[in-house]
Amino acid sequence: MAKQTGAEGQKLRLKYVRSAIATPLKHKRVVRGLGFTRLNQVIERPDTPAIRGMVAKVPHLVEIVE
Repeated sequence: MAKQTGAEGQKLRLKYVRSAIATPLKHKRVVRGLGFTRLNQVIERPDTPAIRGMVAKVPHLVEIVE
């Protein structure tokens, strides 16, 4: 699920796959906190327990890309 990138350590590639329009405010804040600004956007974040926890809160909106 994560890839190795030299000295930077592990990174997660995340994709925003479903809109957060009809979701609770907490879910919207998690998606925004991850750094997503638009649908189908792919971002890289460090593979930390905090980021993993945020992704676990909104698995129906975000997916981990290989």
